[in-house]
Amino acid sequence: MTTAATPSISADSLDIGVKGMTCASCVGRVERALKKVPGVQSAAVNLATESARIAYAPSDNMEARLRRAVRDAGYEPVAADAAIDAPDASAWAGFMPVAIGLGLSAPLVLPMLGNLAGWHWMLPAWAQFALATPVQFILGARFYKAGWHAAKNLAGNMDLLVALGTTAGWLLSMWLWLSAAPGTMPHLYFEGSAVVITMVLLGKWLEARAKRQTTSAIRALHGLRPDTAHLIGLDGEVDVPVAEVLVGDRLVVKPGERLPTDGVLQEGQTQVDESMLTGEPLPVVKDPGALLTGGSINGDGRIVMQVKAVGSETILAHIIRLVEDAQAAKAPIQRLVDQVSAVFVPVVLVIALLTLLGWWLTGHPFEVAVINAVTVLVIACPCALGLATPAAIMAGTGVAAKYGILIKDAQALELAHKVDVVAFDKTGTLTVGQPRLTAFLPAGAAAPSAPAAAAGPGLALTDDAVKLLSFAASLQSGSEHPLARAVVAAASERGLRIHPPVNVQAVPGRGTEGELRASDGSEAAQPVYLIGSLRWMDELGVDWRALSAPAAKLQGEGATVSLLAQRWAATAAQAERIEVLALLAFADEPKPGAQAAVAALRARGIKTVMISGDNQGAAEAMAQRLGLRPESGEVRAEVLPGDKAAQVLALKRGGHTVAMVGDGVNDAPALTAADVGMAMANVGGGGSDVAMHAAGITLMRGDPALVAAALDISDRTVAKIRQNLFWAFAYNVAGIPLAALGFLNPVVAGAAMAMSSVSVMSNALLLKRWKPGK
Repeated sequence: MTTAATPSISADSLDIGVKGMTCASCVGRVERALKKVPGVQSAAVNLATESARIAYAPSDNMEARLRRAVRDAGYEPVAADAAIDAPDASAWAGFMPVAIGLGLSAPLVLPMLGNLAGWHWMLPAWAQFALATPVQFILGARFYKAGWHAAKNLAGNMDLLVALGTTAGWLLSMWLWLSAAPGTMPHLYFEGSAVVITMVLLGKWLEARAKRQTTSAIRALHGLRPDTAHLIGLDGEVDVPVAEVLVGDRLVVKPGERLPTDGVLQEGQTQVDESMLTGEPLPVVKDPGALLTGGSINGDGRIVMQVKAVGSETILAHIIRLVEDAQAAKAPIQRLVDQVSAVFVPVVLVIALLTLLGWWLTGHPFEVAVINAVTVLVIACPCALGLATPAAIMAGTGVAAKYGILIKDAQALELAHKVDVVAFDKTGTLTVGQPRLTAFLPAGAAAPSAPAAAAGPGLALTDDAVKLLSFAASLQSGSEHPLARAVVAAASERGLRIHPPVNVQAVPGRGTEGELRASDGSEAAQPVYLIGSLRWMDELGVDWRALSAPAAKLQGEGATVSLLAQRWAATAAQAERIEVLALLAFADEPKPGAQAAVAALRARGIKTVMISGDNQGAAEAMAQRLGLRPESGEVRAEVLPGDKAAQVLALKRGGHTVAMVGDGVNDAPALTAADVGMAMANVGGGGSDVAMHAAGITLMRGDPALVAAALDISDRTVAKIRQNLFWAFAYNVAGIPLAALGFLNPVVAGAAMAMSSVSVMSNALLLKRWKPGK
């Protein structure tokens, strides 16, 4: 591993790689050492990633002091991503010490196996000594070094247990050999010590291989970043390192190359493979003006793009941060493991001492007492406890990221499997989020019972309707609200002139109010126009009875209805009044697969609730198309953006564990209020950074089916955590008493201890086979 790289730093946190940890006790020792540093607010150490994340108050030389604390605790501080950035090694890398151990231990074990077959032969004592001693003190030197550091700090770890146990067995064999009468061949235990060390080394080698597989998701994401970019400079096209690319630069991307950074397509047309970022297997067609995401693969077209984000501001960098944060965090269930590991080694040492005294004082030979005590020390397995939770979290978050599900923290992962209610914001999550203006009816154009005039570009509007549509589009031209964009789009399709509004005021959840200047540009005072919901017009006391019949008809068909009105200032002869000018109706479509996603959640026994700002009739009409059941309380209509959080809290007060799914800025409070917030983003399109920061889980494409998939991978990951903890505890709870009672020998204990870690890692790696919907 390299040690020269700089740890990744934020304003108040620091990540440091920690080399040399072997078990849960090591994790606790490093955490305690870091927390003793003045200014440190919290420290979380992850055995699977071999890293520590420290939150601290701003202070001079904090990085140096933290690294010194790690070193003083007996471990080596390295770059936070040293394990990730290390070059890919051979599958057999690091196996040489294991191979040597196996070669030296095999002659010691073969006579023991021969005895089981009835062959009574044994190697001479000097031969056993010659084979076992290099294993004990050369291959086993790492255990002495780490155990000595632990003992100096009045702590314990797996290395100390292995060092004490195997040394006791080796010393016992030496004593029996040297004190034996001339010409006699006592039974020696050199093979036990040598085999234990070899088995532990084998287990650690297998564990390291498994760790490399658990970090494969992060490695794959890092691998998406190309090293060079084709920059269009003053002298033509030149290759430069991606680190030198600036916002505003123009880059050439050739067919089959990865996009070096985020930007906008300027020239050419292509298809882009975004599967490693979103999990979507089909290429996405990109035309000039389309957003491009760094790390995705260009198709068969040569394109020119303009850079919009570089370095840590790119979508790929954000995805990597989310995955790394999730894998570095501790799940709440890990607190139990930390409490156990804090006392684990001292308790094992006491049990080993009691075993020694118990067997010796009850009249058994001293060597029998020693061997049973050694077996207790060897079979104790704090390493499996330390790996049980982080290994499962790394595998689960890694495979989820592969399919476009980014889990930001371990707490969201652990809570998601308990969710029994999923609340969806309607627009943009269950629906396409691109409403169209489907009807535009001037107030005096028809009798109340007449159908509204369709606003499609192919149908004619009256001159008055055209003028009013121009007013509405001008008023909405500065808004990013989906309904506002629909009005502007309808006006643009007809080539209507749009005038920039002035003194515009947006009323959240209700509408927009502003002035339009005269078409000749004069500064003459203009009336104030309003466009907004029926609810807002009612609050303002507007009389819109003339349009109530078509409004009710359209709402019954599932349309969202708004009104355009004009505010007249008070005069000496007349009070201020608001006059309705026109009715606007909008239609949105359910997302493909939204109904199936709702059905999938229902099949899991999860209730689905749609939260909408529409009136009850329009919301229920859309709910019917989505397969929701309004009669069962699955529709919450006429909810203002600021009241979404209150709806979530009301569901929680009903005793439910609630997940909230949203995609906009106004969803952030509700995402925060939910037990689990899910932000629906869109790589290369919309999506809100605010929503993503507020949510514990980010869905990288706007597919509602990912909600059930996120809950499923959470359920499976938590199940793996529980299985791993069960096996980790079971090894110790069953193994230590059996060893103390003399039912095991050191060789079997060493194998069991080594396999406990391997089994925990292997069980976690089964999560890599997970696929959404499987």
